[in-house]
Amino acid sequence: ALAAALEELPADQPRYLMGVGDPASMIEAIALGVDQFDCVLQTRLGRHGTALTSTGRLNVKRAEFAESEEPIDASCACMVCRSHTRGYLRHLFQVGEPTASRLVSLHNLAWTLDLMSRARSAIIGGTFSALRREVLEVWG
Repeated sequence: ALAAALEELPADQPRYLMGVGDPASMIEAIALGVDQFDCVLQTRLGRHGTALTSTGRLNVKRAEFAESEEPIDASCACMVCRSHTRGYLRHLFQVGEPTASRLVSLHNLAWTLDLMSRARSAIIGGTFSALRREVLEVWG
């Protein structure tokens, strides 16, 4: 359905897709020609303690992270991953500190922006198919 709709749009105009924010769907939409996205998924997940990572979704509220000194995602360079551990974020959620959901939301937004930057670079470099396979292997 998306491919059929995109065929009806002018090729010289940006193609905007609303309400799609999961990594697999975004990568598939980019493969079809979508240029822009708008979705609340990153902040909705963040409010509930779920982070987007290079290995899939991670819920920092889980008891197994109580003592964790690891960042949300070791491969992420965002300020949250550089400054806060899974254990600390879990603690913030446990005590009802609103900063917890903000921090995980910031991470999710930064992680998604990085994915989009990687997609742009892959398109320019002619390696988008490899990136697509990589993302779908984790998120598909």
